[in-house]
Amino acid sequence: MNNQPFIPIIIGTDINAYNMAISFHEEYNIKPILVGKEAMSFTKLSTIIEHIEIHSNLWDKNAFVAVLTEVAKKYSVEGKQLLLIGTNDFYVRLIIEHAEALKEMYVFNYMSEDLMNNLLVKSNFYKLCEEHGIDAPKTYYYSCEKKAAFTEDVLYPLIIKPSNGVEYYKNKFAGQQKVYRVENQEQLNDVISKVNASGYEEDLIIQDYIPGDDTYMWDSVFYMSSNGKAQLGTYAQVVLQEHTVTAIGNYTALITRYDEEMMKKLQGFLEAVGYVGFANFDLKYDERDGKYKVFEVNIRQGRSSYYTTALGHNMARYFVDDVIYKKEKPLTLLNEHYLFTVVPKIVLKKFVENVEIQKEVRQLLHEGKWGNPLFYKKDTHFKRKLYLLARQFNYYKKYKNNNW
Repeated sequence: MNNQPFIPIIIGTDINAYNMAISFHEEYNIKPILVGKEAMSFTKLSTIIEHIEIHSNLWDKNAFVAVLTEVAKKYSVEGKQLLLIGTNDFYVRLIIEHAEALKEMYVFNYMSEDLMNNLLVKSNFYKLCEEHGIDAPKTYYYSCEKKAAFTEDVLYPLIIKPSNGVEYYKNKFAGQQKVYRVENQEQLNDVISKVNASGYEEDLIIQDYIPGDDTYMWDSVFYMSSNGKAQLGTYAQVVLQEHTVTAIGNYTALITRYDEEMMKKLQGFLEAVGYVGFANFDLKYDERDGKYKVFEVNIRQGRSSYYTTALGHNMARYFVDDVIYKKEKPLTLLNEHYLFTVVPKIVLKKFVENVEIQKEVRQLLHEGKWGNPLFYKKDTHFKRKLYLLARQFNYYKKYKNNNW
């Protein structure tokens, strides 16, 4: 029986939701409630989740509050608070947009709607970065509302991505990718015309491609208290990211690092804009000018942010200490050497091309300074273990057959 004064309600059923669920289980021996649009194998076969509420209309803006009201009625217990946590940008957006109604039933730590729009819409985000001295790649904006020809004088290759990912994915089309890399004007025009035809009407971000393999990518996680003060800051180098076109940008392995200057810079940015809750930055090191350039900030913990929990800074505890117990905490800048992975060792040993990083990966594996949260020891469902083993085998095939 949960003897804590709260019940975690996690929105989502994917890897990120699982990592949050095991964070609660590790820290408090609590089995959380999950609410999702569809069942996913990461979570549906788990023994550390109390119950999964499936509501196919969860993505419907007009049904979201009704669904969460129903969930609140079902799980409310005298003397316990319902702690609400989103696991993707869309769910967090819905929580923020309906914050007033949801506050009647739940406690949570998310920013204002105005700030969210400034951070999630990339054209606004890059302007904020400029104001606060944060480097970003050279960027152009194309309006899918105006649909004019793109005539800027640019150097190739370029990266193209939607300014508003939430709206972009509402307009599905064949060959849709999270990020496009184009080598010439013809390819650029082709992507623009496909996106225009889909019905998406926000901006496209057209951006200088920063050279370098996966190991040039960097990740930073922050927890900002309800008072807007940084309590945790991390920095990590990506070892591998997903290599299928629909999942580029999802990290599958990284090594934690310490870079006080960059951590302080990102902390300063978050505190200056009035950020609260978990933040997850994606950056890339540009060896042409020696600068780390920020691509985006996810307004939640990322699916690889579990490394904070693995290193003794449990994600669930940050939420609970802040939102439930109102604890003030000094800032911890994580200074550890650890390998986080969701891919098998064989993938790490075979597909990390950077020789120095490959050497380091093998060393960390040898020293036991690594972990894969999907194989959580206290999750004992036999069928889930079989599913995970099959998934590990598929990862090998994916890396063998796909190059980004």
